[in-house]
Amino acid sequence: MTVHLKQDAPDERNVLDFTGQSVIGEPLSRPEGLLKVTGTATYAAEYEVDGCCEGVLVTLPVVRGEVTAIDEASVLSMPGVIAVLSDERMTGRPAQGMAGEAPFQPAKDVCYWGQPVALVVAETFEQARDAAKHVAMDWRSEQAPLDPAAVETEESESTRQGDLAHAMAEAAHSVDVVFTTEGHASAAMEPHAALAQWEDGKLTVHASLQMLKFNRAELADSIGLEEEQVRLLSPYVGGGFGSKLGVSQEVVAASLAAMHLGRPVRVVMSRQQVFQTVERRSETHQRIRLAADAEGRLTGFGHEARVSNLPGESFAEPVLQSSHFLYAGENRLLRLEVARIHRMTAGSVRAPGEAVGVQTVEQAMDMLAEKVGIDPVELRLRNIPDKHPANGKPFSSRKLAEALREGATAFGWEPRPRTPRHTREGEWWIGTGMASAARVHSVVEAKARVTLRPGGTALVETDMTDIGTGSYAILGQVAGEMLGLVPDDIEVRLGDTDLPPGSGSGGSVGAASCGSAVFLACQGLRKELAERLGIAPESLTLKDGFARWSGGQKALTELLNQEPIECTGHFEPGASTEDMAVSSFGAFFAEVAVNRWTGETRVRRMTGAFGFGRVLNARTARSQCLGGLTWCIGNALTESLLFDPVDGHLVNCDLAEYHVPVNRDVPDLEVLLLEERDAAASPIQAKGVGELGLCGGAAAIANAIHDACGARVFAYPMTPDRVLAAMPET
Repeated sequence: MTVHLKQDAPDERNVLDFTGQSVIGEPLSRPEGLLKVTGTATYAAEYEVDGCCEGVLVTLPVVRGEVTAIDEASVLSMPGVIAVLSDERMTGRPAQGMAGEAPFQPAKDVCYWGQPVALVVAETFEQARDAAKHVAMDWRSEQAPLDPAAVETEESESTRQGDLAHAMAEAAHSVDVVFTTEGHASAAMEPHAALAQWEDGKLTVHASLQMLKFNRAELADSIGLEEEQVRLLSPYVGGGFGSKLGVSQEVVAASLAAMHLGRPVRVVMSRQQVFQTVERRSETHQRIRLAADAEGRLTGFGHEARVSNLPGESFAEPVLQSSHFLYAGENRLLRLEVARIHRMTAGSVRAPGEAVGVQTVEQAMDMLAEKVGIDPVELRLRNIPDKHPANGKPFSSRKLAEALREGATAFGWEPRPRTPRHTREGEWWIGTGMASAARVHSVVEAKARVTLRPGGTALVETDMTDIGTGSYAILGQVAGEMLGLVPDDIEVRLGDTDLPPGSGSGGSVGAASCGSAVFLACQGLRKELAERLGIAPESLTLKDGFARWSGGQKALTELLNQEPIECTGHFEPGASTEDMAVSSFGAFFAEVAVNRWTGETRVRRMTGAFGFGRVLNARTARSQCLGGLTWCIGNALTESLLFDPVDGHLVNCDLAEYHVPVNRDVPDLEVLLLEERDAAASPIQAKGVGELGLCGGAAAIANAIHDACGARVFAYPMTPDRVLAAMPET
């Protein structure tokens, strides 16, 4: 039995509001949590397979060139070495992993420093690692552009409405400012790893991946197999943040080596290789122009950005995504340009686009509030558009005003124009700042199978992954709510391409997409149960393992009659997300202390208020928001990829030198979940939250720095030297 829905219209029924189990939205623990905290959840590199050999990638220290010879014999006599493989298919560029984006690209030419060119396979990891350092190679190298500011750009996106230049010239108040942001690494805790087995014409790969149905197609295409010959397993993934959206070199290399040798092969990237070869977030150069009347209402809005990528890559960091709809202003210019340089592939990293785009807009808005002489919260409230400024579509829902007001109340925001250096504690200036949050909403096609078992329990199956976001928990809660079962009576199986193809984890699509597929499957089961009772489905209430209706009640075990029933839910996005502007919104508030002598910034507290549709699990949603707020601190103060301007290599290619926020950097964080129902977003009225908590918060910190000490910093991260240099004279 299959229930298929292409959502062409908002679902106003809000079915989950009228079921009886009351588990949806509750802050339930993650069912796999104990396995993870006790170290018994098995990750990609941890499977014990008889006869498994180990592979280590060999990389080339040039930014552009070609390998002309690899001397396999130079290491084959070393202890334990089995083979040196240099198939072009295993050394290409990582795939993006989302539908419609480029698959894994084989490459003969080297186009960035540290690109893999071969794989050494040995009996032990230590033997393979040692041999990989000694492979003799010849190569040809050539000069390549490394500086995005020194090359011509190509236009990727452009929107023009009205006359922005005229609006700027006539404005009572205006802001015209340039910001820069450094590149970022995903920096997931689990390194990229794959363990491949080839047996009877079928390839089975344990891998650390986010989007299995896409990854299966990418891998099959890369190595010349049919999709039916490939099985991927990723039941536990130790973080992805975009870096595992597509297959990368270790997956292809392990697969080809296993097929070539007829033995299982494990390939695990070192931390340095992850940083050097896996996709980065592009650095950005952004110009923001705001024109406003005397009361601060925007008459013009401009956002122009330059990003970079390798030649031939289609992805461009979507810096402008939320700028299209966040604020009003009838005269608009939005333009995105791409510079072609030779650094590793630029791709999706932690809320691509808005993570670095919204923070620059929000800092410029703070500057405008200062010029107008009004409270920054009030300025934003005055500029919330009635409809999408570019296409005129109505908003399906929008919690921006509520987030601004409720966040301000919870934080204790003082509504006033900002006057820097108003509070000092010893050698520390104290200040507060705020910013809006916005993130586009997306859903993708997803399938899930739900089985009601004779014992009155349920099984949920889909190839959806859980990258630390709570998929196991929320999919079980959707099924439990629909079928009247407690969470302990529901088993959730994920991360296996033998299961129905779900959405995968990326772009904040998982909860709404796969959750809707589970919801549809359960609707089919409810209909079957109602038919067995001879009642209409809407007359049926399922609670605590019993079917109840106006005429009585019966245990599910009786209705099942010792036989399971199953249904597959098939969800597809439709016109409901095409006819309306569907997005998530929020607000950030931050308090910082800035040292008057050193420029050091310490975030003392932050509040985030977020509206993202129905809350499926308050605990996992809050956890996602806490993670976003933490990344905001990294965006604002510490994180940057640093490349050598001479030879192009990544200088800070490990977690010792690439500075993600650690415990002592993260203060008390407060999260407000603003419950809403967005009927156009998905059949379960949910939208993604995983990335929303990152989109704009760095600006709240930047604005708080200015409020504290008067330093307006235009380059992210705002390191102590930059803050100190921007401080006005005392």
